[in-house]
Amino acid sequence: MKPGDLIPEILGVDETGREVKRSDFEGRNLVLYFYPKDNTPGCTAEACSLRDNIDVLKAKGYEVLGVSTNNEASHRKFIEKHELPFHLIADTDHRLTEEMGAWGEKSMCGRKYFGTLRTTFLVGPDGVITDVFGPKQIKTKEHATQILDLKA
Repeated sequence: MKPGDLIPEILGVDETGREVKRSDFEGRNLVLYFYPKDNTPGCTAEACSLRDNIDVLKAKGYEVLGVSTNNEASHRKFIEKHELPFHLIADTDHRLTEEMGAWGEKSMCGRKYFGTLRTTFLVGPDGVITDVFGPKQIKTKEHATQILDLKA
C-alpha cells in the first residue's frame, strides 16, 4: 500500500484476543508498524524507541499499533517484558502483512525465505496512508525520532 490508500477496516486480533479495526482509530493519526519478530534485537529496539517517545507521539495526535506474525501469547510476553504502552496485532496468517505489502522475500546467510519486511505506515484520522517508511529507511533505535522529524 502507498500514500493515498485506505487501510483495511479489519486489522486483526491483538494480544488480548480483541478484534482491532480501522474505525477504532477514527479521528486520530496512527503509526501502524510491521516488524519481523518479538524479542529480537532490532524489533525490541524499534518497539522501545516508540515506547520511550509515546508521550510526544500522543501529543502530536498519534496512536501506535504494532503488527507481527507472532501469536497473542508471544505479544503479551513482549509487551510485559518491555512495558510497551500500545497493542500488538497477532497476524499469524500474515493476511494483513501481505495486504499492506509488508511481506516479501528476504535473505539471511545466503538462504532466501519469505517474511515480514520492517515497514511503518503513518495513517491519517480518515484511515488513509499519509507516509510510508520502508525496510531500508527504518533505523530501529531512532524510529520514533524519524516519525516525529517527518511530522515536525
